[in-house]
Amino acid sequence: MKPVLLLLSFLFLLLLEIARVYFIMPFPGSQYKETIDIAYWLHQHINWLRIAGWILTSILVIAFVRTGKKSARLIVGSAFLVYAIVFYFFNFRMLADKMFLQPRTKELVGIAENKIPEDKLVIALTVKGESRAYPIQVIGYHHQVRDTVGGIPVMVTYCTVCRTGRVFSPIVKGQAADFRLVGMDHFNAMFEDNGTGSWWRQSTGEAIKGPLKGSVLEEIPSQQTSLKAWIQRYPGTKILQYDPSFKEEYEELAEYDKGHIESSLEKRDSASWKFKSWVIGIRTPTAARAYDWNELVKHQFIQDSIPGLPLMLVLENDTSSFHVFNRMLGTHALAFAWNQKTQQLQDLLTGSGWDLNGTCITGPLTGMQLQRIQAYQEFWHSWKSFHPSTTRYPE
Repeated sequence: MKPVLLLLSFLFLLLLEIARVYFIMPFPGSQYKETIDIAYWLHQHINWLRIAGWILTSILVIAFVRTGKKSARLIVGSAFLVYAIVFYFFNFRMLADKMFLQPRTKELVGIAENKIPEDKLVIALTVKGESRAYPIQVIGYHHQVRDTVGGIPVMVTYCTVCRTGRVFSPIVKGQAADFRLVGMDHFNAMFEDNGTGSWWRQSTGEAIKGPLKGSVLEEIPSQQTSLKAWIQRYPGTKILQYDPSFKEEYEELAEYDKGHIESSLEKRDSASWKFKSWVIGIRTPTAARAYDWNELVKHQFIQDSIPGLPLMLVLENDTSSFHVFNRMLGTHALAFAWNQKTQQLQDLLTGSGWDLNGTCITGPLTGMQLQRIQAYQEFWHSWKSFHPSTTRYPE
C-alpha cells in the first residue's frame, strides 16, 4: 500500500505544478472553458498546497526507503528527478512572465533616427501634444510597455492571440502600479498588479479576480495605423525602437501585421466571421458592433449607426490604417461619401471636404472637427468573447 500512496503523492505534486500553468496558458482545451476561478485559487494557495504535498511525500518516502531495498531508493530518486524537471519547467520556463520578458532597453527616437520600417503597424497616441508610436511587432512580444506621454504614465498593451491593442493608465487606487503578465483567459492576456494581486483583462482593462474585481483601468485613446500614416499626421512623433536583446523574438512576429504567420494562435483566417477573422470592434455604454474587415477593404468606406451613435469607417490606401468618426456635428447627423480620387470625405449636406483627421478643410464647414471614435482591429473570437451581445456588420 505504501508504494501506491507514495506514487499518488508524487502525482499530486506533479499535477499541482502543471494545473497551475495549464489553466492560464493556451494549452489544448484550457482556454475554452470557465477556468479562471480555479486558476486564481491555485495561484493564491500554491505555496500551502506545495508544503502539504511535500510533507506527505517526505513521510511516505522515509517509510518506503526504510525497507532497505535498492529498488526503493531507485524509484524515489527517479520520482524526485521527474518532479524537479516538471517544477523547473512550469515555474521558470512556462510561466507567462518568464516566456515574455520586458524590454531591457527602451529607446524612443524621432523620425530622423528611426529604424522601424514605415509599413509596420503601430499602436499610437497623442497626450497633451506629445505623440508616440509603438510597433506591434515589439509590444506584441512584450505584451506591455510602460512609458510617460505628455507627463502622464501610460501602459501600452498588446495581445497577439486576440489581436488587441489597448493603452491604459496604470494608476490603481491612486498610485502607479507595476503589472506583470500572469497568463491568459479565453485567449486574452491577463496582468497582475503588484499592489493588490488582482488579475486584469487586457481587452477591457477590467479586474476579473482579486480584491479589485469589477474595477476598470482608465483607457487612454489610441489608434492602430501604419507608421507611415502616423508620421504624415504627426511628424514630431517619437517611435519605440527594437530592443537588440530580443532580435529573435521580434523576427518571429515579422509577418504578424499582415496575418502571414505560422502560429495557429496568431494566424489570420482570410474568410469572414471565422474564429481568427479580422473585425473592427466599436462599443458604446449600451451597445457593441463588429465590422467585417473584408467588407471595409472591399468598399474602403462604411457608413452606419449603432444606438445613439451615427458613425463611419474609412480605410486608407495602405489597407491597414483605419479611422472611425462620429457623424454628429452639433445636433445634426451628417451623411458622407468617400472620394477615392481626392482621398477625402465629403458631407452630402454642404459639399464640404474632410480629411482623415476628421477636420473639414474645404467648403462651408471649414474648420469644424468630427469626434474620433475609439475602435479596435481584433480577431472575431476575441471580440465576441468579451462582447457577447455584439451585433455584426454586415449581418
